[in-house]
Amino acid sequence: MTWRLRRAGPGDASALSLVAAASFLETFAGIIAGPDMVRHCTSNSSPAKFDAWIADPASVVTLAEHPDGAAPVGYTLLTPPDLPIATDAHDIELRRIYALSLTRGSGLGHQLMARAIDDARTLGRRRMLLGVLGINAQARAFYEREGFTLAGTRQFRVGEALFDDVVYAKTL
Repeated sequence: MTWRLRRAGPGDASALSLVAAASFLETFAGIIAGPDMVRHCTSNSSPAKFDAWIADPASVVTLAEHPDGAAPVGYTLLTPPDLPIATDAHDIELRRIYALSLTRGSGLGHQLMARAIDDARTLGRRRMLLGVLGINAQARAFYEREGFTLAGTRQFRVGEALFDDVVYAKTL
């Protein structure tokens, strides 16, 4: 299957918000409490948040669409780093990379990562950083296959719960 990847623009925020909430729910159901998940998605994946990222010249949002009907199925979000490790102007954070489960095994994850790396290089960045839930073995294996190495740790709050994340880095 050939997924369509494109830079998100004005008018895409609702689609991004929808796929963000759906993929977060698919990924963390059974790990994060339902009410905390709903509050987190409502505040951190709202259309208004995506509108702000789309409008921010320091951020890049990419939307992945199904080739039949253009339904949103995944996305990436690059932003200036907000991680508890030393960073400089040549760093960028892959704040989010998600795809719906129907895309697993299709190569979409790799395509999204390759596009994010290309976009980061276009912005003149030399290192990509990301944080991931420490117990998310599937995601960690993906990042390691993509050439990321451990660079630190952080704690991440969702609602009332505090989670231990690892921070990965990749030289571009």
